[in-house]
Amino acid sequence: MTRPLRIGVQLQPQHADYKQIRDAVRQAEELGADVIFNWDHFYPLYGEPEGKHFEAWTTLAAWAEQTSRAELGVLVTCNSYRNPELLADMARTVDHISDGRLILGIGSGWFEKDYDEFGYDFGTAGGRLDALAEALPRIESRFAKLNPAPTRHIPVLIGGGGEKKTLKLVAQHADIWHSFADVDTLKHKLGVLAGHCETIGRDVSEIEVSVAATDVDGAKALREAGASLITYGVGGPDYDLKPLEQLIAWRDS
Repeated sequence: MTRPLRIGVQLQPQHADYKQIRDAVRQAEELGADVIFNWDHFYPLYGEPEGKHFEAWTTLAAWAEQTSRAELGVLVTCNSYRNPELLADMARTVDHISDGRLILGIGSGWFEKDYDEFGYDFGTAGGRLDALAEALPRIESRFAKLNPAPTRHIPVLIGGGGEKKTLKLVAQHADIWHSFADVDTLKHKLGVLAGHCETIGRDVSEIEVSVAATDVDGAKALREAGASLITYGVGGPDYDLKPLEQLIAWRDS
């Protein structure tokens, strides 16, 4: 089965006033983006390191009211920053605000400046992945206890490419896997993911493959390699959405 092609955009909440971000969200939905993401950082990742920046989940709740069609998510939530039960409640709430359009994107975290400036323990990469492995069942358990319940099974997107731990968690818990890989690496890691799925008796085709791309040519190669959700990322203040428009035109051609 070949999944339908979907096009996302990551509107990075950096170097912009909120009005500029809000306008970009409106434009992205009007253009026809299937998914609109932000990211979960406290400082810009490029450009002026102390530049303007906004928090992910409060922003996402505002987008849920502003939009009506596109799915919404954080690409990706840092597991370290919020108690898993709290994150589940936040996700359920945004799920309701959006009338069932939330994707719960999550990863183990990596940007040390965020940790240091906001007082989180950075620890080790392995320790952060172990914490993610502990958190995912707690999130699933809390979803089952919340009143009201989520409007649907909230799709879980896990970002990362570690073959021993991250892809095993993808096989166990994810509806969507987001990879930061090039074409050859993506093909290899899809084989690794298939192996983890076989071990636990899951059909790897149940997992949507998500990647980042900046143009149609790159997106075509990733699509041929097995990706079906392709996301263009852009920061402020200007939010150039012309590449998004071109990707959407390719999707619709």
